[in-house]
Formats: sequence, C-alpha cells, structure tokens
Amino acid sequence: MLSPTPLSLICALLLCLPLAVVFTITSPTATTIPVDLSKTQNQESTFPPPFSAAKRHQKIDLRLKSIPNSPPPPPPPLSLPEEDEPLLRVASRVNSRPVPRAAPKKLALMFLTTAPLPFAPLWELYLNQTPKTLFNIYVHADPTRKYDPPFSGVFARRVIHSRPSHRQTPSLTSAARRLLAHALLDDPSNAVFVLLSPSCVPLHSFNFTYRTLTRSKKSFIEILENEVGTYDRWAARGPDAMLPEVRLEDFRIGSQFWALTRKHARLVVSDRRLWPKFSLPCVRLDTCYPEENYFPTLLSMRDPLGCVPATLTHVDWSGRTDGHPRTYEASEVGPELIRTLRSDSPRYGDAVTNGSDSSVSQGQRRDPFLFARKFSPDTIQPLMSIARDVIFSD
Repeated sequence: MLSPTPLSLICALLLCLPLAVVFTITSPTATTIPVDLSKTQNQESTFPPPFSAAKRHQKIDLRLKSIPNSPPPPPPPLSLPEEDEPLLRVASRVNSRPVPRAAPKKLALMFLTTAPLPFAPLWELYLNQTPKTLFNIYVHADPTRKYDPPFSGVFARRVIHSRPSHRQTPSLTSAARRLLAHALLDDPSNAVFVLLSPSCVPLHSFNFTYRTLTRSKKSFIEILENEVGTYDRWAARGPDAMLPEVRLEDFRIGSQFWALTRKHARLVVSDRRLWPKFSLPCVRLDTCYPEENYFPTLLSMRDPLGCVPATLTHVDWSGRTDGHPRTYEASEVGPELIRTLRSDSPRYGDAVTNGSDSSVSQGQRRDPFLFARKFSPDTIQPLMSIARDVIFSD
C-alpha cells in the first residue's frame, strides 16, 4: 500500500473544509448568553457578522425596533443610597427643570408622618379618576412607630427609606429633605413638591389645586422676618452657633408646610452651607423649631424673588401659646367651615424685605388656600360626607 504524501493530505483537507463550515452554520445551539441591555444599548456589536444568518438576525432586530408605538422596555428598579449624604449628593445632580418638557407636569405629594394616615379615604377620593401622569405620592413614615391600618391604595408601596423624626430636633427637617431627594430622583416630571402632614385635608379638587400650583413659576413658602421670638430661635443652638453662615438679620420664620418648584427642591438638597448649622442640636428646646426656620431662611437668602412668601396650607394659630395650632373636631366640620377656610387670605410675609414680586407688596395677590390643618382623626366621616358636593366642588 502506498503511503499518503503531504501534498495529498493537504488536498484532502481542503476538500473537507467547506463541509465543516456548512455543518457549523446549520447546527442549532441551545446556549443562552445573558446580555446587559443597559450596557449594550446604542453600541455596535463587538462580533462581526461574517455569515448570512447573522445578517438576517440583524435585519429582524431592526424591524422590531421600527414598530410604531412600541413601548420602551421598563427601566431597572431605582436603587438609592440609604444614607442621607450620598442620597442628597445624587439628587443634587438632577435637572432643575421638569423633563421631558412635552410631558405634563406632576405634583409630588409628600406626606411626613409618624402615625397612620387618618384621612387616607379622603385623599383616595381626591385622587379618584385623576390620571397618574399628573401626580406622585411619597410617604416618610417614622420606622419606630406602628402603622395600623397599613398604608394601602394610592399610598401602598410609596413609603421611602425613613428615619425616626421628632419635634424640637433637626430630624423633621431631615425627613423633608429626604422626601425631596427621593421625589427628585424618582420622576423627572415632578415639577411642584408639596409637603403635607397626616392632619392635612384638601380644600379644593385636585384639578383646581393642580392648575394653581403648576401655573405658578414661584414657590409658595411663608417667609417672616420681624417675628416675636426670632432671636431666641436663632440662638437656640448657642449665642453664636449660627455664625458666620446665618446672621440674625438673615434668619427667617415660616410654616413647616410649603409647595416648592423643582428648582428650589434641588436647591434644598444641594445645600451644604446652611444645613450644617441648622442640623446642630439645640440647647434650648422650647425655642427649637428647625423645620420652621431652615427652609424660609435658605430660600430667602438664595432666591427671594423666586418665592411667594406665603403658605397655601391654612392653619389657625389664634389664641395658641403651646406651639400647636387649633384642632378642628367632628362637630365643627360642615360646608360652612370649608367655605370659611377658603375665604381666608394668606399672610404674605414681609413683602418688601423679602424682595418678592411687586404684586405682593402692593397687596394685589389673592392666592387660595389649597389645604388646611389640623383636623382630628374623628372628622373623617363628616369630611367624607361633604367631599363631593362641597370640598371637591369648585
């Protein structure tokens, strides 16, 4: 028998090679390769398409992408830092304007609570049939408290990572900043950020409230300068503890409840100058109300012209000296009370020194109260009975 020569072996190999290629192309494979779409999006494949089969798959992919009205894949769950400093740092980088501009603006309704929400049924009715493209809800709930019944309905799964919060400490202010950070990062369409308490109730329909807030280019926040007790509040952390960042003449007082523009919400979470002073513990607890001083002081110092120096949350302080406003009881609730609260006028701070717009200083503004507090939990039934015909009837 003749032994094969090297030349004959090479020829045989060349004749078999096309068969091997054909077999490789037509053989199916069951291997699935996980792909991180977030990393591959808008990037070219690192593998060249040498075969016609690969080209056919490319064409199919392109046709799928070109299907009209095909919704984009849902974004991955947002994982946010639990510690305040990195959370606020990330939130400070968001766009200060709502985006996309063609999308409707949204209200961020932020509830700061240490108890179950007694008026949840009223808020459910308030938001009933309201498109979810117009609002978001966020709840800061002190994790050391029990919430029975638990949050449900529009409040279900809306509780952000929360920390204990107590009066006469900086923790209430920290909670509000935490709510702002989460709302800024959660939805770029959030345009107005409204802080509410569990004892707050609406005074108008959602549509009325939405129009009032989204048509304004300014924040609604009470800013008062020449109030009784200003020095005691300023010196609550020590005689010179606020210096040099916050002078006595820069210190302001105002309601804890406000409605901020997206620009001002980002300004708050970006603040690294005033917050270290207001976060100091007080040495005098009877004059320690950081939540009523930090926000009006910051915005008065940074952007007074961007503020209407009034709160749109009605509260009755007449005759009160214990640090708590009047609480409305069930026997007082009726159409007449709602009409009375609506007809009252907000106090527009110190218009001249706050540098607000001329309509404030000239007494031309007449903004409506949109919310009111404090209502006792047992007022839920009389409030529900007049909700459709009175409260939500504009």
